[in-house]
Amino acid sequence: MADKSSRALVIYGDGFAPLVTSSHSDLHSFASLSCCGFLSLRDSPPSENENEREVRELAQLLDAFDYYISLKGGENETDSEREPKEALPVQKISERFMGLSAALITASSTGIRSFARDIGFTVLQIDELIMQSNTGNDHPKRPCHDLSVTSELLQLLGFSKGMVLEKAQFDLVFFHIRANETVKVLKDKMAVRTDVEWLNKFVGEIMQTVNSQEEIASRLLFSTILSYGIVSEKDCTGSTASLAPMKMNSDLSLLRPRQSYTMKQGIVLSHIRNHHPMILAQWQNAVTRRDMSKEFTFSEIKQHGCNLSMLSDRFLHEVAFKLWKAPKYGA
Repeated sequence: MADKSSRALVIYGDGFAPLVTSSHSDLHSFASLSCCGFLSLRDSPPSENENEREVRELAQLLDAFDYYISLKGGENETDSEREPKEALPVQKISERFMGLSAALITASSTGIRSFARDIGFTVLQIDELIMQSNTGNDHPKRPCHDLSVTSELLQLLGFSKGMVLEKAQFDLVFFHIRANETVKVLKDKMAVRTDVEWLNKFVGEIMQTVNSQEEIASRLLFSTILSYGIVSEKDCTGSTASLAPMKMNSDLSLLRPRQSYTMKQGIVLSHIRNHHPMILAQWQNAVTRRDMSKEFTFSEIKQHGCNLSMLSDRFLHEVAFKLWKAPKYGA
């Protein structure tokens, strides 16, 4: 635990997990310095479209799954013991976590933006950040892969010129990007392609910037989350990205305890999927543990990560705890 309150930056790469290869050295370097694990998700409804999946998985990360389902009219199974017939009341993130101020930055659908606003996030557009990062430089129309938003992200968290400002605009900045999305900027005069190469360089630049500034490195909790995006039934059959325990013929298998990622508030969740979880790497200098993972891949983290899997809903609570905005959850 840090001796001073921290601030958090979360990069959420929707659909990036299957795209990472051995050549993405910055992502692997980040994982090798981090505490790694998995965030388990619920099964997708059969009739779900891509926009619904995107919002539903984000809702789980932000611990607002029941609220999301209530907006859908209780069409799917919730985590509570009742099926809501109307929208549940919204508890803002600042109310849940001791005044936590949070921003979500995205170029995604209206659904993502409106849902985040509903639960108390300030929503910013990625193109606004890119325009700010390009203001005043000598090459306002340089290629998209050269554009940087690192300094703007850090300034939102009160980190400026290697110093930690006493007050910050936000305690938490959640940066949401989709794989292979084209972000148009300056009335279509520029376009940023958020492919895995872009993400690799982006994470590397953040780490390089923060590591060169010792005071910031000890106060920034930096998390990168990669998901698999759309996962079809065919992908699930015989998948190597599986959390399911090995089958045992012995009667002792009946004594295997239920894993905590399949439960919430003492209620067993029947709709948790045991495959294709989100992949998480989390780093804060001299605060987070460092495990033996050397690559940002499912197989490497399953073998060498120290966190194994937790329910995705618990992620936000764990971050809030490290920011001194919530009590400790679990062990």
